[in-house]
Amino acid sequence: MKIHQLQALIAMAEHGSIRAAAKALALSQAAVSKTLRELEAEQQLPLLQRHAGGTRLNDAGRVLLKHARQVLRQLERAEDELAALRGQHAARLCVGVTPWLAETLLPDVVRLFRQRMPEIRLELFEGLLAVALPLLRDGQMDFAIGPLFSSISAQEFHCQPLLTHPCRVFARHGHPALRASSLEELLEQDWVVNYSPVTYEQVMHSLFGRHGLGIGPERLICAHSMTLLSSMVLQAGMLSFGPEPLLLCHGFQPHVQALSLREEMDGQAMGIISHQGHTHSYAAMCFIDCLQQSLKQKSRSSHPTDRALSEMLSLLF
Repeated sequence: MKIHQLQALIAMAEHGSIRAAAKALALSQAAVSKTLRELEAEQQLPLLQRHAGGTRLNDAGRVLLKHARQVLRQLERAEDELAALRGQHAARLCVGVTPWLAETLLPDVVRLFRQRMPEIRLELFEGLLAVALPLLRDGQMDFAIGPLFSSISAQEFHCQPLLTHPCRVFARHGHPALRASSLEELLEQDWVVNYSPVTYEQVMHSLFGRHGLGIGPERLICAHSMTLLSSMVLQAGMLSFGPEPLLLCHGFQPHVQALSLREEMDGQAMGIISHQGHTHSYAAMCFIDCLQQSLKQKSRSSHPTDRALSEMLSLLF
């Protein structure tokens, strides 16, 4: 496979026709058609469905499209890093960060990283898995720092463990559910939880299934941002389940507390999630090192907030 063939395939998929793809690539339709036919001949598979209304990718074409985007983005990263070494422009690093870590640890990590690599253009996402996994899959994000669910495909993603933390059920101050001593007493409550299609079964098992309990799906709201989750807990009076370090975050700490339940909740591992086959850039490795150094510093700190956080975490490196 050649780069110009992959570029033609991507342009066809993104623009919906060979004519539009040719215009986007500043080539003739004949040149794009020839390039795609050569790609099909090399792979000994049809990649396109040609019909009276135009052309679109078939199943094989969509499989190759996913890899083609990753290959071209990896090459773009290489060119970006080399250009930065030549002093032409700053390289870019895109990182997804789970919300509790973004509030408790990320400022220290970014300060340290900026001291070491001030020339890097840093882009940060609130890395809930529903947001991060598609960006990792498409090559738009270098890596994410998030929960390592066993349901994340090991064939598609590489996971490097960093730490484990407890998970708790929590509610706003004054909520009547705070008097409950068992999960069974909470099955008629409304809940707001973050999950993705990949992690739903594992989250439900950790919270209810392992205790022999079940809950009606209508009782669960899935929130894909911390703003939505916190507003449902604080203003709508819903219960939630998640990392204990969330209780140290600014939006939660003064208003939310964990329930004292007789059931023990599963702990959760967290780590670096990247796409299989993706090679970390020097900037990415530097950022990860800054993260590990900041975690170790928190564990040695005498500041009350740092101590509270470090007591919740067990480091795995």
